[in-house]
Amino acid sequence: MSLIYHLVTTTRWHQWPSDQPYLPAEYAIDGFVHCTAGDELMIAVANRFYQHVPGDYLLLVIDTEYLTSLLKWEAPSPGDTLAARFPHIYGPINRDAVVATKSILRGNDGRFLTIV
Repeated sequence: MSLIYHLVTTTRWHQWPSDQPYLPAEYAIDGFVHCTAGDELMIAVANRFYQHVPGDYLLLVIDTEYLTSLLKWEAPSPGDTLAARFPHIYGPINRDAVVATKSILRGNDGRFLTIV
């Protein structure tokens, strides 16, 4: 089993129809679904890109063995030193690939602190 994370607002996930694969709005711009592997890296990514975006977030825990869309491990943007490679999903996330959700706690300043 290989697990990766996708960060999503709690509201968006709970409002998404449970009988449909999940596809974030950013897919139309980027052409893939951004994901991350590992707790520490997920927190670093969340803080870099979403610390100043208010709201509650959670993580979709995705088992890559169940994905029906193409998964590629790709280099980050030039100059980005967070990771050597990031998992990108080229298509929607089928619901049976989401094996769990996890909360990600934030501080009063918006920083993401820990995954529970």
